[in-house]
Amino acid sequence: MPRYNILIEYAGSNFRGWQVQKKGKTVQGLIQENISKLLKDKITIYGAGRLDSGVHAIEQSAHFDYKDEIKNKDKFLKSINHFMKNDNVAILSITKKNKNFHARFSAKMRIYTYIINNRLSESVLEKNRAWHVMKKLDLDIMKRGAKKLIGTKDFSTFRASSCRAKSPIKTMKEVKIQFLKNKIKIEFRSQSFLQQQVRSMVGCLKYLGEKKWSLKKFDNVVKSKKRFLCAPPAPPEGLYLTKIIY
Repeated sequence: MPRYNILIEYAGSNFRGWQVQKKGKTVQGLIQENISKLLKDKITIYGAGRLDSGVHAIEQSAHFDYKDEIKNKDKFLKSINHFMKNDNVAILSITKKNKNFHARFSAKMRIYTYIINNRLSESVLEKNRAWHVMKKLDLDIMKRGAKKLIGTKDFSTFRASSCRAKSPIKTMKEVKIQFLKNKIKIEFRSQSFLQQQVRSMVGCLKYLGEKKWSLKKFDNVVKSKKRFLCAPPAPPEGLYLTKIIY
């Protein structure tokens, strides 16, 4: 049975997250329903990341199995995107893969980007697409704090209580902070992340940038492995799954 990898772009504002739930509209549920309708077969898709409600994707990756060959991929893309044209979801590509490929377990790197609008006025054009922070943030100290997140360590401080990961130990390959026209972009690279890890780290970096915390306090919170010491997590609307690398 052929296996196919699809890349997906979506705005998460109107969804209850990626994963199918008993109640509420989800991205996985919407795509499964429409691919099943298009291919006239019951299709289950498996995503690379279980994004929370309100989180967006520039390039989420997923796979599904189908009994037949999908020969006309352009026609498939046009048809599936027509079905979902009012849902702020688009399938960007479809590629045939071997049976050993798994969208989640084959991933070597996940890249997330968090966007902060750092100005007095809220952005009208980016409503629900970024975190609006009015107080001017100190980028230099935030960059120094970001360096303390890099490496293999216990990230329990940033782990949601509902997280099902077997271990809190992760390897953060890179944390990069850029500033352009009142917009702060924070990029995180790791093979995998804990639930709410990125948003929690951003919340702590914001405290650092606001001078609510010193660099020493930030470092102590990171090393504490105590969730209750973490700053409030950043809201989901600023978070984007940017890319999955295989």
